[in-house]
Amino acid sequence: MEAVLRSLNITSWQQAGLGAPILLFLMLAMMVVPLPPFMLDMLFTFNISLSLVILLASVYSRRPLDFAVFPTVLLVSTLLRLALNIASTRVVLLHGHTGSAAAGHVIEAFGEFVIGGNYAVGFVVFAILVIINFVVITKGAGRISEVSARFTLDAMPGKQMAIDADLNAGIINQDEARARRQEVGQEADFYGSMDGAGKFVRGDAIAGLLVLVINIVGGIIIGTVNHGMSIGDALRVFTLLTIGDGLVAQIPGLLLSTASAIMVTRVSAASDMGQQVLSQLFDNPRALAVTAGVLGIMGVIPGMPNVAFLSMAGAAGYGAWWIAKRKQGSQQEETVAPPPKPAPESRDLNWEDVLPTDALGLEVGYRLIPLVDRNQGGELLNRLRGVRKKLSQELGFLVPSVHIRDNLDLPPSGYRVSVFGVTVAQAEIQPDRELAINPGQVHGEVQGMAGTDPVFNLPATWIETGQREYAQAMGYTVVDASTVVATHVSQIVQDHAHELLGHEEAQKLLDGLKKSHPRLVEDVTPKLLPLSAIVKVLQNLLREQVPIRDGRTILEVLSEHGTRSQDPGELTAAVRISLGRVIVQQINGLNEELPVMTLAPSLEQLLQKSVQNINGGGIALEPNMAGRLTQTLKEAHQNQEMAGQPSILVVPDNLRDFLARFVRSYIKQMHVLAYSELPDNKQLRIVATIGND
Repeated sequence: MEAVLRSLNITSWQQAGLGAPILLFLMLAMMVVPLPPFMLDMLFTFNISLSLVILLASVYSRRPLDFAVFPTVLLVSTLLRLALNIASTRVVLLHGHTGSAAAGHVIEAFGEFVIGGNYAVGFVVFAILVIINFVVITKGAGRISEVSARFTLDAMPGKQMAIDADLNAGIINQDEARARRQEVGQEADFYGSMDGAGKFVRGDAIAGLLVLVINIVGGIIIGTVNHGMSIGDALRVFTLLTIGDGLVAQIPGLLLSTASAIMVTRVSAASDMGQQVLSQLFDNPRALAVTAGVLGIMGVIPGMPNVAFLSMAGAAGYGAWWIAKRKQGSQQEETVAPPPKPAPESRDLNWEDVLPTDALGLEVGYRLIPLVDRNQGGELLNRLRGVRKKLSQELGFLVPSVHIRDNLDLPPSGYRVSVFGVTVAQAEIQPDRELAINPGQVHGEVQGMAGTDPVFNLPATWIETGQREYAQAMGYTVVDASTVVATHVSQIVQDHAHELLGHEEAQKLLDGLKKSHPRLVEDVTPKLLPLSAIVKVLQNLLREQVPIRDGRTILEVLSEHGTRSQDPGELTAAVRISLGRVIVQQINGLNEELPVMTLAPSLEQLLQKSVQNINGGGIALEPNMAGRLTQTLKEAHQNQEMAGQPSILVVPDNLRDFLARFVRSYIKQMHVLAYSELPDNKQLRIVATIGND
């Protein structure tokens, strides 16, 4: 075979892009050029073989996109079958009067052997095949294709949001997100193509019925008028040849219709159709047990075929017993005996028994242990590693690893996140379900367990895994349990990044910067500023979500202003001015227009007069004034959220630090910037004036 392909130079044809044009040209030639009977036999055999290959490929594909070329293959095979119909019809009508072998041995075999030479039986068999193909399989597959295409298109926004959520949480990188988006687009294209390809199969079934009638009528007329045959002989010969020709075409058509129906009814899984049927149809032994009981009752009724029913009842009963025994053995293997209690230690305690506190800790209940166990398919460890890598690149320092341990004091489905031994978050999830989050615009409701997204406190529902596609089509953002925990840990790391950066982390950051800028690092520390002052500045930046990736700019500012002051607050303000473009870009992206809120002149003057030298600088506000200011800021922030824009408050430089701490206590999502931190290339648009009422 390899030698034949090499002689035909098939690879060169494929590389030159000539394969498809040559195939279409050959099919066109079959419709125009008369073919000898031997060639018809070879082509009919090839058509049947091709249909079987396509059917088996659809059966063994694990998911529809594994056979994404199926709509094109379906169209080409349908055109091939129609071309063979035209070629065989020409031969039957021209040479049918010479005998049943005039159109080749394949048509003769189907006309003589399959239907026993009885054209009445053949007509009934052909009619049954057409009804099965046209009414049952083709019609059902067409309806499923139409619905699947519509729901796939409706689900695209939800799937895209889920991909963006995984990307933002650090679970996947840019390449994986790009591959997933491409897969979503391919899935929509596939089901859209299948919706159209189903029309070809349906039209082919109708064409087969029309060709049968035309061939019989035309054959009788040609046989009686041109060849002097009697009506009976012409009816017998041409009907047998036409029905044989129709059966040769309808059987591959039936196989392709079945393959099309299998493809549109497949559900993506890590197994082929046979494995899915065995694992899902016979997973519960009670189904076989009840079936065995019903068959046994029918088998003892007098007059019934006792042997057949009782034999099948025995086989079903044995199958139920074998499945139940296998499931019981699997459960016993999964059951792990509790570890023995440790023997009391006889040695005295020492400093090794005092364990250090973990920077980041994650405690899980016993039902969540499979999520962190790679042997049980747990993905949480890999996702936490992805979160840690992403945040380390964004924040500018190495985020410490998450220490995971089980805690029997927690609820079975609960988990707890701690920072230096202090619990900062606790929630419960459903490990065997997925969380459908309502982003605010959904088209319906999903069935499941009501819950709340532990990260953003959005209303959500824990749904079965099989409802994922439906929920995404309704507009929900669907994530699995591991993603929920990983996203929660990611948010906690961002909120507590200033606590995770200590002297050791800062020193390693300086050591890495010293390799590329040794003189700059030596001039700043320890000559100009102690390490503790630099750590405090870096912590102040991280507290307000400002990344410290640009270590060179930070040290240059510290080198310039460190000679005049060593106050961390003043140094932080100076660094923020130099990082103004980074800060604004992180908040508002690359938009040229920056929507901002400002203070009313009267309020600004009042705050300026309230500045007092208390502990290095501060502002004293009356309780009523603080309450009104808080309420006004919350209303302005809500208006910006409704408009889908960031809420940015711009204030004078000497008020920024106080107002940033004041706002952070009530509205975490509001950003407070100083006038000097705004880049010159941004166009400001004032959306609100605080204190103007």
